[in-house]
Amino acid sequence: MPANAITTQSSDASGVSKLKQVFSKVPEVTLFFWIIKVLCTTVGETAADFLNVNLNLGLTITSIIMGVLFIASLVWQFKTKKYTPLVYWLTVALISVFGTLVTDNLSDNLHVPLEYSTVLFTILLAITFAVWYAKEKTLSIHSIFTPRREAFYWLAILFTFALGTAAGDLMAEALGLGYLVTGLIVAGTIAAFAVGWRAGLNSVIAFWFIYIMTRPLGASLGDLLSQSSAHGGLGLGPTNTSIIFVAGIILTVAFLAFTHKDVMRDPVAEERVDDREAKREFWQLPVVIVLLLTLSIGGYYFRHQQLLNAAASATNTSTSAGVQAGPLGDLSSFKTIAQAILTSVQAGDWSGANSHVNDLEYAWDNSQAQLKPMNGAAWTHIDGALDKVFREVRAVSPNQQSAEAALQSLLSILNNP
Repeated sequence: MPANAITTQSSDASGVSKLKQVFSKVPEVTLFFWIIKVLCTTVGETAADFLNVNLNLGLTITSIIMGVLFIASLVWQFKTKKYTPLVYWLTVALISVFGTLVTDNLSDNLHVPLEYSTVLFTILLAITFAVWYAKEKTLSIHSIFTPRREAFYWLAILFTFALGTAAGDLMAEALGLGYLVTGLIVAGTIAAFAVGWRAGLNSVIAFWFIYIMTRPLGASLGDLLSQSSAHGGLGLGPTNTSIIFVAGIILTVAFLAFTHKDVMRDPVAEERVDDREAKREFWQLPVVIVLLLTLSIGGYYFRHQQLLNAAASATNTSTSAGVQAGPLGDLSSFKTIAQAILTSVQAGDWSGANSHVNDLEYAWDNSQAQLKPMNGAAWTHIDGALDKVFREVRAVSPNQQSAEAALQSLLSILNNP
């Protein structure tokens, strides 16, 4: 019998017994699985940024394009009869982009706070698992060989990407931890779950929690590689980083396609092991959930209170000094960079303009945790104007008139938030 095939027995209308081979539709979870997963996460985010910013399509059109591609890939995945590395990992890469865009649309277009998005996708993921188990009596990741189970599997993956994006951005941006610190926290959490799994933690529990965490880990890794050395990165740039990661994905997927090292050898036996573990170790799930909620909520409120105190202190300092500051305090540093971008654009120096844009984006992202608590509406107004500047200046074929108009609008808003 071929690898990853499952033999089931059924009867036709005349009662004659028939044997039917059903193939596993997903790969075995190996080291290669996690390597490609992290690489897909970073490439997916870069691809979305390229369409949104560099091609100046905007978030809505980018979401529509990636949504269509994702659905087409998912249909292809459902039509395959067994796990096919190319189709499966193409679907993962596209669902990583689409899941990220879902969260970005909530944050940027609908202005839904990241805290709300994180809670929303946590609830949706929990509901998905509950219905999945109610219908199938198993959550084994080794038993994805029917259309309904595959539908639950991909729905869960979509929500893990959306949740991972929301939680990662909440930590890195809204709470001001930055991508490096966020990456270290996430990596530590993944390591804890991996050690826990080796020590007896239920494999299904460990898998899904690690799957969520690899999304912010991939974003942090991509940020570390692409950011300039002045901003704490390795200076490879988004294009070179994407090329390296795409090459890594292609080589790894090709290796697996030829060696079949990620093909499940006996999915039925592994599913039975998963189900026995689930019944024996059911108590682990509420313990893990309570522990994570306690640490997450406690850490959030501690950091959030620090930010509120810092915002109040900055406001009091300005008031006591007699400074008539706006709702976000002193924004002169951002005005200086924006003016430098405008000067470069007017001179036709797009290389210099892009360099200054990188400085502005870095400074704005790092100040989000401090400024947003001071006045969320003013911060959102400026953030929208900044996004317009980023798209115009970073476009593949920038238009000088449009870029100047976007910068003049930004400077006007900075002067009067």
